[in-house]
Amino acid sequence: MLPERHEILRRGTIEVRGRLPWSSNATFLARVCLEGAGCDAVYKPLRGERPLWDFPRRLYRREVAAYELSEALGWGIVPLTVEVEDAPLGEGSLQEFIDAEFEQHYFTLYDDPALHDQLRTICAFDVITNNTDRKSGHCLLDRNGKVWAIDNGLSFHREFKLRTVIWEFAGEPLPASVVDSLTTLVDDGLPASLDRLLDPHEREAVVTRARALLDAGTFPTDPTGRRYPWPLV
Repeated sequence: MLPERHEILRRGTIEVRGRLPWSSNATFLARVCLEGAGCDAVYKPLRGERPLWDFPRRLYRREVAAYELSEALGWGIVPLTVEVEDAPLGEGSLQEFIDAEFEQHYFTLYDDPALHDQLRTICAFDVITNNTDRKSGHCLLDRNGKVWAIDNGLSFHREFKLRTVIWEFAGEPLPASVVDSLTTLVDDGLPASLDRLLDPHEREAVVTRARALLDAGTFPTDPTGRRYPWPLV
């Protein structure tokens, strides 16, 4: 029996194929192989991270935390992401590569009403994770019509720093599926896997934001008109 993707990423041999363009931090395309099976992955090593004044080192752990939270919510919007130590450029994250229609991004995806429910879920996810950098190009449409949310490293700050291109749903009621998932999160707490990835204040802030979003019952608005990342795509 061939190993599953999770085991491939965790235990496989990593071969770096090349650097991915247009990334502010060093990001690489890699091939990961284990016991006759393999998959492509996006490798983000700690060594390639630019220091930031407002985020601690190891942004790659926030990529892993975003995946773990997405799975705990039952949303499955972040590609499989794991933490690795024995890698060509040292510790970092490996995220399953999405074979996407790369000419598409949030602003083009929004033109298709059939994708709006998926985009609403990403919108809610960004609010509770406090995503400070949801660019349009961070929403990928795969070949099966599923929208994925990638590049989540600048998330989970304890202070409110939301910056996103997704404002078209502002003021709308939260979908029932989002309400149900967030209610479970608030009642049961975060998955234990986030204990080693985020500090206690950051974990508490996730639940606080989820509770606030439920209390509001609607997607937030931006009265300032300035909560956008740059560049937009």
